[in-house]
Amino acid sequence: MARVKRRRILIWAVLGLVLAAGIGVVVASSRVPLAAKSDEIPVALVKRGDIDIQVHATAELRASHSIMLAAPAVGGDALQLTHLLHTGQVVKKGDVVFEFDPSEQHYKLDQNRSELLQAEQEIVKARADAAVLAAEDAVTLLKNRYSVRRAELDVQKNELLSKIDADKNDLALGQAKRVLEEELKDIESHKASGQAAAYLAQEKLNKARLGMDQAQQNLDKMQVTSTMDGLVSIQKNQNASGGFYFTGMSLPDYHEGDQVQPGSSIVQVVDPQGLELTATLAEQDRGNVAAGQPVDVVFDALPGQVFHGTVKNVAGMSQRQFFSSNTNGNFQVSIQLANEDPRLRSGFTAQVTFHGGVKKDVLYLPRQALFLKDGKRIVYVKNGDGYDQREVKIQSQNESRAAVEGLQEGSHVALIDPTAPRKSSGPSSTSGSMEGKP
Repeated sequence: MARVKRRRILIWAVLGLVLAAGIGVVVASSRVPLAAKSDEIPVALVKRGDIDIQVHATAELRASHSIMLAAPAVGGDALQLTHLLHTGQVVKKGDVVFEFDPSEQHYKLDQNRSELLQAEQEIVKARADAAVLAAEDAVTLLKNRYSVRRAELDVQKNELLSKIDADKNDLALGQAKRVLEEELKDIESHKASGQAAAYLAQEKLNKARLGMDQAQQNLDKMQVTSTMDGLVSIQKNQNASGGFYFTGMSLPDYHEGDQVQPGSSIVQVVDPQGLELTATLAEQDRGNVAAGQPVDVVFDALPGQVFHGTVKNVAGMSQRQFFSSNTNGNFQVSIQLANEDPRLRSGFTAQVTFHGGVKKDVLYLPRQALFLKDGKRIVYVKNGDGYDQREVKIQSQNESRAAVEGLQEGSHVALIDPTAPRKSSGPSSTSGSMEGKP
């Protein structure tokens, strides 16, 4: 009995040692091996309070309804601007926005008109020549038929004449008939030739008339009118650099006197009622912006003046750009301005501030203390001489602070990753590692 009791005591002792070892392993595995001394790692305090949720972004003013007016696609050299409205001018549908020098088109119109008149004269001449030739052929044909008839009458006298004279009459009749046949062929040839000359003259007339119509159409295109009501926005002259252009290059606007290539975009007519801002938000700020939120806007071209607006909608799908160093997605946000201003132009850039309200009585810490590992948001909580890795849930965040769940008030969290390798010497060895992965 005593032996059984000692065996049970021994078994329980072994189980206790195993359990203690397991607890030690778990505690040791939750501790983070330090790459630097604990006192070299800057820390921040987890606090409870209120944080103001604001998101800052850059936006571009775009027109939801606009038209682009371009130089007419006419053949020939570059066109010269002789009249051009200024940016910001109000135009109505049908108003002339810009026009070009019509001298070349007038010259082409006059040239084709001259060719048209010449073709008309050639047609008259061809018809007159054909009529004269037809009259001459009719006279010649009458003479040849008379010659054949006279030769036939002479042949009828052959019985009364000698053989030599009779043979002469037969030869004369044959010759008269051959001349008549040749004349009939010549008449057909002359008729076909006259018709061909008239046809060529008519084709020349048609070509000249078509050229006149084209020149008149091009002349009418020298004045470009607006097809809608709106504001004028002059475009950049990409030909100002001699045809050499790259993205981001500073170019002047079009001006009167500029040479413009046919088909070049000159003016954009914008509907002022349809201007809206489009901003790009980082993925971590998506949860802090919602439709209906107020927005403050400061345009780079109008410094010192604050415009107000509201969030119209937020894209439900993120966008990623190829060949970009940013691996996170971006969200497009549309902003509707509350007030209109005639100084606003499509293409203006602005700095916008989204006001998400105030989150009250929340635990917060600096965003610098948040790190991303294995797709999870974690922090390193100081525990004695080491740090415990904790996963947290972000409720909301602004540019500097984040409201989180999963921590206790008063805890100290590392502002740099304590597991990251660092240089062991130099006062600035940790200064370059002050950024986490928020």
